[in-house]
Amino acid sequence: MSGVRRLGRRWRRQRPLRTRLAVAASAAVALVAVGVCTAAFFVIRYEMFHQLDLNLTQSATRVIQENRDSGPQVVAGECRYLSAPACAQIVPARPAEDPDHPYLLPVSAPVREVATGDRAPYFSNITLSDKPTRMLTTRLGDDKALQVALRSDSVEKGVRQAAGLLAVIGAAGVLLAAGLGYWVSRTGLAPVARLTATAERIASTRDPRHRIELPPGPPGRQDEVTRLAASFNTMLGELEQSVTAQRRLVADASHELRTPLTALRTNAELLARADRLSDAQRDRAAGALARQLREVTGLVNDLIELARDEEPTPLLEEVRIAALAEHAVAAARAHWPGTPFTLHIAPDAAETVRPGVPARLTRLLTNLLDNAAKFSPEGLPVEVELTTSRRTGSGSGSGSGSGSGSGERLELTVRDHGPGITTEDLPYVFDRFYRAETARALPGSGLGLAMARQIARAHGAELTAEQAHGGGALFRLTFE
Repeated sequence: MSGVRRLGRRWRRQRPLRTRLAVAASAAVALVAVGVCTAAFFVIRYEMFHQLDLNLTQSATRVIQENRDSGPQVVAGECRYLSAPACAQIVPARPAEDPDHPYLLPVSAPVREVATGDRAPYFSNITLSDKPTRMLTTRLGDDKALQVALRSDSVEKGVRQAAGLLAVIGAAGVLLAAGLGYWVSRTGLAPVARLTATAERIASTRDPRHRIELPPGPPGRQDEVTRLAASFNTMLGELEQSVTAQRRLVADASHELRTPLTALRTNAELLARADRLSDAQRDRAAGALARQLREVTGLVNDLIELARDEEPTPLLEEVRIAALAEHAVAAARAHWPGTPFTLHIAPDAAETVRPGVPARLTRLLTNLLDNAAKFSPEGLPVEVELTTSRRTGSGSGSGSGSGSGSGERLELTVRDHGPGITTEDLPYVFDRFYRAETARALPGSGLGLAMARQIARAHGAELTAEQAHGGGALFRLTFE
């Protein structure tokens, strides 16, 4: 048996899913069809022989009523199917009392036992004149038994005909089961076949734009395979967006790196001929080279940060946002001495904490402050404010810690007094490498705000930009 099971497992592994499903469905339907035909055969056979037994019982009752006081004898000698009276004979319990004429039906020891009452009445099959016969042996009064027989060849012929007819029906059912199994496998696995073909096409072409065609209908009434295909289409859409974003990032990074790398090469070639330069030219070229190296290093670091798809959750800890804001503002004051920074922290927000990575959140605030200082005219302040507000809707907040009641929203705003953001530029300020017309002459790579929004979303926060009342730009960081 173990060898048969191993052979079956090897066969299943070597056959495609469609073949296995067709064989399984066909076998199930064929088994049901054969089972129904077999059960029908036994029911028909039982009913036909039961009808014959009922006729024997009726004939025996009639003979008993007519020959209750008769002695041992052959009562009727013509055995015909469903005829009344049937061939019948009375047999005594003791063989010495047998009549002189021979019995028509066979007399055995169990017949004598029925006559004495030691055995219950019973049915038996015998052969009489080369014809199959059904016989009933029952008790007739004291020390006598009655044997009644009817020919059963018609019954057996009917049983054989029923068996042949049911065999034909069963064979037709098996063929129908094979057809149904093939149809079920093709119909049921059609979405899977399309999914497989799409996956193979994507694997060969490396193009995630392909989609699986879905049957029409509301989403709530789709079957499991269709939902699987829809999920696969959704996954392909996400993959296409990811691939497109990666290609755009590589293309934009190549474009942005081309200029500083060209400048680096030029200054490096100048310094290679330092003996031909004056001291002032050599110092100017060395300073430019160091500045461009810092720019390229910062650009590469920003690209590495943007390449992260999600925040490493094991590094999360409870962070007091007010302390991070104070540290970031202090660092910005040192880096931008010509720009005054003001910081206002509401009392109820001073101790509010949120789960996050301190270094990443500090980078977010630093990018916002550097962006605001870069666009603020000298002498005009950059205003930073940290407040809390009651969240509308559900009353359970995501933050925890002293000073943060359930349902509070933490909001940090950074406002400058520069030229602001035009309506045309507002939808694109967080795109990678996007720089407005007014910002293209300023230093920077156009990655700071994109990185800030990515960090914010990784922490479950939302970063938005808007035009400030009275001029300038306002960036709003909201922690739910």
